[in-house]
Amino acid sequence: MLIVAKTWKLFFLILIILNLVTLLVSQDLQFPTCDGSANFTINGTYQSNLDDAISSLTSDTSIRYGFYNQSVGQTPDQANAVGLCRGDVEPDDCRRCINEAGMRLRETCPNQKAAIGWYDNCMLRYSNVTILGINPDTQVTRIASNRNNASNVDQFNQGLNRLLNQLRTDSSSGGSLRKYAANTTIGPGFTTIYGYMQCTPDLSEIQCYNCLDSAVRYIPNGSRGARIYYPSCIFRYEDYRFFNATVDLPPPSPPPTQSSPPPTPPPPSPSGKSSNTAIIVVIAVVASLGLVIFVVVFVFVFMRRQRKQEGRRPPESLVYEDGDPTEISTAESLQYSFGIIRAATDDFCENNKLGQGGFGLVYKGKLQNGQEIAVKRLSRDSGQGEQEFKNEVLLLARLQHRNLVRLLGFSLEGSERLLMYEFVQNASLDKFIFDPTKRADLDWERRYKILGGVARGLLYLHEDSRIKIIHRDLKASNILLDSQMNPKIADFGMARLFTPEETQANTSRIVGTYGYMAPEYAMHGQFSVKSDVFSFGVLTLEIVTGQKNHTFQNGVVIEDLLSHAWKSWRDGTASSLIDPVLKEGSNGLRDMIRCIHIGLLCVQEDLNERPTMASVVLMLSSLSLTLPVPSEPAFFMHTSTNPTKPLFENYTSSTSHPSRLKSKSRSSQQSIGSDTSMNDLYS
Repeated sequence: MLIVAKTWKLFFLILIILNLVTLLVSQDLQFPTCDGSANFTINGTYQSNLDDAISSLTSDTSIRYGFYNQSVGQTPDQANAVGLCRGDVEPDDCRRCINEAGMRLRETCPNQKAAIGWYDNCMLRYSNVTILGINPDTQVTRIASNRNNASNVDQFNQGLNRLLNQLRTDSSSGGSLRKYAANTTIGPGFTTIYGYMQCTPDLSEIQCYNCLDSAVRYIPNGSRGARIYYPSCIFRYEDYRFFNATVDLPPPSPPPTQSSPPPTPPPPSPSGKSSNTAIIVVIAVVASLGLVIFVVVFVFVFMRRQRKQEGRRPPESLVYEDGDPTEISTAESLQYSFGIIRAATDDFCENNKLGQGGFGLVYKGKLQNGQEIAVKRLSRDSGQGEQEFKNEVLLLARLQHRNLVRLLGFSLEGSERLLMYEFVQNASLDKFIFDPTKRADLDWERRYKILGGVARGLLYLHEDSRIKIIHRDLKASNILLDSQMNPKIADFGMARLFTPEETQANTSRIVGTYGYMAPEYAMHGQFSVKSDVFSFGVLTLEIVTGQKNHTFQNGVVIEDLLSHAWKSWRDGTASSLIDPVLKEGSNGLRDMIRCIHIGLLCVQEDLNERPTMASVVLMLSSLSLTLPVPSEPAFFMHTSTNPTKPLFENYTSSTSHPSRLKSKSRSSQQSIGSDTSMNDLYS
């Protein structure tokens, strides 16, 4: 018996080690989010209630439909917990998933009263406020998408839309036990698209439908797979099978009562004690040896994988100090190893160089799957480049719009910082609009299309995306053109996040490009969405005239574009501004003059007189809309300095410059600032 007892002790010890190792190598909790607005006292009443709620959440084994909820305690220390499993997950697997999520989430959010996290198979959420029976929560949104695009985007989107419309209807019409639907549809080239949608079953049919309808809007255009997570609803689609048949939904069994005690196990048989003991010893020894081997193999594989991944993990500094530390989770899903990107660019071959920006070189490359990419390799000695890198990863990973350049991936290894974008075939707008030969390729129809696309892209940044963003460096060289000459706004290294309540901010670190900056920003560091509107106005005048804003040629005189455009419009000679290559056809003459009018409205000195981008989009799309009369804009008379140089020189209030920008004063300032602080993005 002593041998048996020792064997069982070893058996249980190995089981504990195995559980710990399995915990280490198991799938990471996706997008764990802690609500930092409400914390609790360690070892206090709320913590006790929360621990009880999570530990007892899945205790009712009669539940087979994947939805658990538990409340422990009384207000204000009441802890509410909800667990939801995907409809194709077996009950035992569901409970294990939720229990592990509870353990991981409590480790990630040690003293926050509310938190949420997802695995592929389940979701766990807890809070000190009521969770069930309220309107769907769409404030917390997490997105993960496939890096690859469909071969035929239009056909893929058609099939996907059919599938999502069906799933949205089927899942929202589910009962009070489960709101889940999974199905497939045919994609391009007889491929199959798989998808599922699910809501927490406490939602009404219309609440579930609206929640999923809101989530669908975040689908990346053309991506072969994506997952959108809301606290109240989830959906996923892929071009491969990732779910099983839906688990049957039997009526829940009544919970056990005190009058119905659990059945007592039958007593052991009085015979065969010695043989049973020998069998137990043999089984225990064999199981122990097997488990020891299993543990050793797991530890070896785990340590080997850890060593391989050390060079690929982004350092903690990648997270903004004043931002949400969970926001980088979306960007982490786009991380590539340095070796893959280096191979794609043929070791950054000189022949693959596309150009050079303020923060490094840009190369063309091709991944192993044949996809063409553009890689920005940031200068190793550029401290600002590191800040720009962090900006673009965090911003572009969360932005999806047809008129914004798409971030495909990034690499952060040692001193190497790489940004990998979709390859845009026709380079930037300035390579066409200011080129004496190529400008003829941009007829008025294409230029008007470019204006509309840029306007819609800015409107998305200002009003329609989940985060309000001020670009701060909109210019012709930051507008890329794809094979169909569709515009894509690029280079978000200087962008600034706004909260929904913010309308204007101040900074002493002024960044941007001379000639495109609004006067209130250049002189006082005040910027808002109207700063981007000003830049759009300058860009509009450049597109119509084909001239750079600082070198507009009026006969033999070189003068400022804004000044000359205003005088021509005021004198009724606005048609003289139009690019000569556009005058060959007169069909668009009225639209060209109207665009000059819109451009002048955008560059008004008083930011309150400038339209919003929503108004600009309306002005461009509705030719019958009456436009207000512009007033005299802020003039920028230029010196002989290089006016296209980005503003990256150090600046303080006492910095002396040979020229100063003065509103309506015929003098200018070229370089007035730098953006050297990460906190400026959030401050």
